Amino acid sequence: MNESGQGHVDPRRDPAVAVDVLLQALPYIEAFRGSVVVVKFGGNAMVDPELFASFASDIVWMHRVGIKPVVVHGGGPQIGAWMERLGRKSTFVDGRRVTDAETLEVAQMVLMGKVNSDIVTALNANGPVAVGLSGTDASMLAAEPHDPELGFVGAVTEVHPELIERTLDMDLVPVLATIGVDASGQRYNINADDAATAVARRLGAEKLVFLTDVAGLLADQHDPGTLIARTTPAEIESLISDGSINGGMVPKMSGCAEAVSGGVGSVHLIDGRLPHVLLLELFTHAGVGTMVTP
Repeated sequence: MNESGQGHVDPRRDPAVAVDVLLQALPYIEAFRGSVVVVKFGGNAMVDPELFASFASDIVWMHRVGIKPVVVHGGGPQIGAWMERLGRKSTFVDGRRVTDAETLEVAQMVLMGKVNSDIVTALNANGPVAVGLSGTDASMLAAEPHDPELGFVGAVTEVHPELIERTLDMDLVPVLATIGVDASGQRYNINADDAATAVARRLGAEKLVFLTDVAGLLADQHDPGTLIARTTPAEIESLISDGSINGGMVPKMSGCAEAVSGGVGSVHLIDGRLPHVLLLELFTHAGVGTMVTP
């Protein structure tokens, strides 16, 4: 992609383009080598086979050049599909799925047994690089009820990062399913955006990247040409106050601001519908989404 964002040049037909891309990537590789980058995986990229494969190759590429990716995933569409198969209807309050005991069982089955395994398998198709984890492992994601009205939907109270850190020390990619647990052993379904933010803050990540189904933060939600390429927590607060950021973008952008304010180097909101969007955002001059910095 060129800097105007228009068009695509096949580097196989133009070696100069391939060289330029490599030269662009080099300083970013040098800057981020050894750094933790938390990637929240979700949206269309989880259900489109080509985008899924693109995401997997991007994560493996990052790992190969010395970056330490940590993948945090949800699985809302997959949980919904299994609920339908079982003849159950999902109910949502403020964008969060009401989770009774049976729904929690479905969420655990889908997140830990299906989605997590699929991601790990896709990554390991490129070599033995990934390990599947759950927030219940070593009580990694300590949780409490988010709201009694939502049932077993959890809020992260603490992240115990030791298992993630040991996995990274073994030069492996942790892939984390967002089921948390409280002190009594009760499990909770945790919003993946919330979990990724908490993990990134606890690890002191260099970057937190959200793969979404939008281009990024738009000044006008109906005009893709109004993408805000860079912003700060203070600007986000102002945009929320004046109503420019509204609806489902409020918790997402509040989470971005919270992560940066909590010590994460930068947060990126990018369009997971674009192939290889991780590499485009992190390793080219142009970038393709919204970056939140202190």
